[in-house]
Amino acid sequence: MRYRLDVVAPSVREAVRAAGGWMFDRVMAGWDVRVLVDPERTDGADDRALQILGADTGDLESALITGPRGVRPHALAVAADLYDTDSRIREGVQQALDSGQTEVTLWGESWPAELEGSSVGSVEHRLSVAARAFKAQALAALDCSASRAEIELFRSGTPASCPVAADLVPAS
Repeated sequence: MRYRLDVVAPSVREAVRAAGGWMFDRVMAGWDVRVLVDPERTDGADDRALQILGADTGDLESALITGPRGVRPHALAVAADLYDTDSRIREGVQQALDSGQTEVTLWGESWPAELEGSSVGSVEHRLSVAARAFKAQALAALDCSASRAEIELFRSGTPASCPVAADLVPAS
């Protein structure tokens, strides 16, 4: 069984911009990566960008309706603004944190107040050279300017027993 990362984002563009390098590095480490977005907000460029990164796309609304039936992802990454605006996403993140079995990562400008002081802390992912190159190509497929950033910043709550979060390190 392979590890799985589910990325919950308002759009593929936002997922690639915020976490494209991290997603690519996870794929190269043997993970299955699925980006969950509103299917009405996707197009062919989105599919191409995700193919470049080695990720798949999924229907966010369907995933929210069916809930965590079957195999839960080993890691969950969520845009903080979706956490703030959708109670179903907020509940899913809280359940994942409470279970202690899923690595939970958030990105965005503001952090949910209820997560301050919890097990969620600032972390960074240093992109591999390949991740920087593939992220730049994925952004180009989306007609976005390429980022030269070598680090992607997140907040993460990682279960103590989870050996798969080694690529996220506390931000200094």
